[in-house]
Amino acid sequence: MKSYLKFNFIALAISVFLISCSSNGNEKKLPYIGESTVNEKTVDGQTVTDTIPYAIPSFSFLNQDSVMITDKTFENKIFIANFFFTNCPSICPTMQRNLLQVYEKYKDDDRVAFLSHSIDFKYDSPAVLKSYAEKLGVTDDRWQFVMGSKKDIYGMADSYFVYTKEDETAPGGYDHQGYFMLIDKNKHIRGAYDGTLIDQIDLLLADMEVLLKEQ
Repeated sequence: MKSYLKFNFIALAISVFLISCSSNGNEKKLPYIGESTVNEKTVDGQTVTDTIPYAIPSFSFLNQDSVMITDKTFENKIFIANFFFTNCPSICPTMQRNLLQVYEKYKDDDRVAFLSHSIDFKYDSPAVLKSYAEKLGVTDDRWQFVMGSKKDIYGMADSYFVYTKEDETAPGGYDHQGYFMLIDKNKHIRGAYDGTLIDQIDLLLADMEVLLKEQ
């Protein structure tokens, strides 16, 4: 898939399913990304409408320590999720170095976590992910590197609206987008940022402060 089409995939998710990005007075409010669910019920003879923002589904993956982690691992935390693979010769090194800067800034903040999904289901075993994390400079379990079956990992990418594909014509054999997805404590997607661009990292850092105040 061409990069133009891949960009439009996430842009559509952001623009069509935006619930609220307006400010309340002088206070910035982050949007909710994804199609919301609208429920109607009758209360005292009146129809009441509840809008429930989209949330990523429950998950379980094996991490770099060969420990099964789930969405419960991230309870009461905001977290940043992305998709990569350890032998990626294109955007991954830049993405992960940029994410490392965010990790280092929040290294002592237990409210923040990180989740990197490997899309190389053939090679990226827990041992490989462990070595990768150590070389990157990750020293605690707040940044999880996870692997799973092709079905589970690629299905999870779809849940984040991030394009991933096994493609023998792509560098390293896999094609994927480099978005960092900002997730709140209720598993709602609150932002998407190009992990290869410094100005997008600056925006991510600013939005994280907004979200931490909200949470």
